[in-house]
Amino acid sequence: MSIVKKWNGIPLIFRILCGLIIGAVLGLLAPGLSVISLLGKVFVGALKAVAPVLVFVLVMSALANASGNIGGRFRTVIILYMLSTFLAAVIAVLASFAFPVTMTLDVVAAENTPPGSIGEVLTNLITNMVTNPVTSLANANYIGILFWAIIFGVGLKKCASPQTRLVFQELSDVVSTAVRGIISLAPFGILGLVYDAVGESGLAIFTDYGKLLAVLVGSMLAVALIVDPLISFLFLRRNPYPLVLRCLKDSGLTAFFTRSSAANIPVNMTLCENLGLDKDFYSVSIPLGATINMDGAAITITVMTLAAAHSLGYHIDFASAILLSLLATIGACGASGVAGGSLLLIPMACSLFGISNDIAMQVVTVGFIIGVVQDSVETALNSSGDVMFAATAEYHDRAKRGEPMRFLGRDE
Repeated sequence: MSIVKKWNGIPLIFRILCGLIIGAVLGLLAPGLSVISLLGKVFVGALKAVAPVLVFVLVMSALANASGNIGGRFRTVIILYMLSTFLAAVIAVLASFAFPVTMTLDVVAAENTPPGSIGEVLTNLITNMVTNPVTSLANANYIGILFWAIIFGVGLKKCASPQTRLVFQELSDVVSTAVRGIISLAPFGILGLVYDAVGESGLAIFTDYGKLLAVLVGSMLAVALIVDPLISFLFLRRNPYPLVLRCLKDSGLTAFFTRSSAANIPVNMTLCENLGLDKDFYSVSIPLGATINMDGAAITITVMTLAAAHSLGYHIDFASAILLSLLATIGACGASGVAGGSLLLIPMACSLFGISNDIAMQVVTVGFIIGVVQDSVETALNSSGDVMFAATAEYHDRAKRGEPMRFLGRDE
């Protein structure tokens, strides 16, 4: 136990950076060691396994024991999520127009079947809501998990005794404790994930698709460091960058390597707790954000679709590109919370410009090739934004009611 206490006494960010450096060095010097790769797989597997249970239990407990007065925060955070995603797509359009990218497209067979239209995406969302709750938990269907957790949570609040509601509160504490234990092992998981990425791809990814990656990553950085902070400032009327940098450091860094918004939900829950946010609120808003706050996915869909159009010599006017932004915003909300989830929505966006499915799937293949960088940055943007906008919504609500803001966990 003394060793565990000393280990936990070291700042997590320092432990993660050490794991990152060691993993990169080992990936370059000794690639192919399955034992090291196993560390990353076990870490991501543990997060993915516990995340559905965490969301289900915490949302139920939060609603069953909620004291009220959080409805306004939910309206605010949904507005923030959707506004940010749309503006991210607009930034991607501007970047693609300023720096048009073309690709060499070959005929590539694809096994994945993407959504055929925006109607199909919306149909899938509604269908997923009413999927059997046990099946939703087993398959990490977060739309279904959220839907049934809300139904059961409201039922518990209306029908259950205080003692029964207390049981669910204690159960949520147990699951949260288990999650904190998994997160304390993040340095070893990051070591394994970095080792895999460096060992498999090396540095060649930057030379083969450098310009495409530059447009994608540049757009995502512009949203993370300019657009999202500006949105937060307009709501809070104070310097947002301490919050932005805290979210990027504590959430974005882990999400960069797990490449899964769903797997990063436990990390975001812990960060919200450290920021002093209301558990009744963030227990719902964080898993909701992992589903609909998809800045990075909107950028990926937009940039890759316009790159396909440029490669085919199509002239896309600005009005059509803005329509693409709206389509990408809605489609991104249907992107899966797992690695590469946004790529399969590219054919749906390509159909807006009459680009065939065969060509679109070639673009998806390019996306998977550059995914080791693109998807990592995309997930870091998405996941850190979940916490930032949840905090912004709560701080905004507290300010309206004249309560202490507790910015970054401190009373002010």
